[in-house]
Amino acid sequence: MAEPGLILVTVAGGGVGGVGGKVVALLRQRGRALRAMAHHDDDRADALRALGTDVVVGDLTRPADVATALDSVQRMFFSMSLAPSYLEATATVATVARAVGALDALVAMSQLTVSQMDALSMSESHHQRLHWLSEQVLNWSGLPVVHVRPTVFLDNPLFTTLAARSIADSGTIRLPFGTGRTSPITTDDVARVVATILTDPGPYIGRVFELTGPRSQDMNGVAEEYARAGQTSYLRRRPVGDVGRASSLTRRARIVRR
Repeated sequence: MAEPGLILVTVAGGGVGGVGGKVVALLRQRGRALRAMAHHDDDRADALRALGTDVVVGDLTRPADVATALDSVQRMFFSMSLAPSYLEATATVATVARAVGALDALVAMSQLTVSQMDALSMSESHHQRLHWLSEQVLNWSGLPVVHVRPTVFLDNPLFTTLAARSIADSGTIRLPFGTGRTSPITTDDVARVVATILTDPGPYIGRVFELTGPRSQDMNGVAEEYARAGQTSYLRRRPVGDVGRASSLTRRARIVRR
């Protein structure tokens, strides 16, 4: 496939620190021409401009804003924070891209739970249902879509600030997983996958990428990881105040292709 022209990245609330912002940074390092669509013109938008990125401010549910953002764009990364308007935004992007765009790839970020869902699924959350329905809309659109489904982010406050607080206070990890297992992944890893697909999407069109951390484990296993990151054998004996180093545990993502 030819070298990409302008690439559009929709940037969710995380700005440069979120997946979209990190995708922008990676692609700018590779010399790609980038446009970022932000919802607010604030310090986060200025940080994207500082990377040499064209920034447009708009609303993904407004067709005129989406059309402006898509002008002269060849490839797109679609990601937004979950909101009641999520499905409407997906449908707006799909219809406008079909009407005025000339995309050779649209990479859309969803979530891993969608892999377990079907048309009759009712046990998942409303937000998970929105992700599933949004994937269906994009598939029906006929656009050249690639779906990226990461598991929970290791950067999530559950694994950073909330865990750090309970570890510092009592040497325990108090997270709402019960006896369940999880395999968190860093936003850095997800961004690297997305940037790679956007650079040369040809082999990946129509495929689904399920992104996880290196292993699935229960909270006992997660506690051991925190203890190793804090260089202590027993978490209770030496509370880990700074758990930022735990991100090194998922430097490489396990990718399941479908």
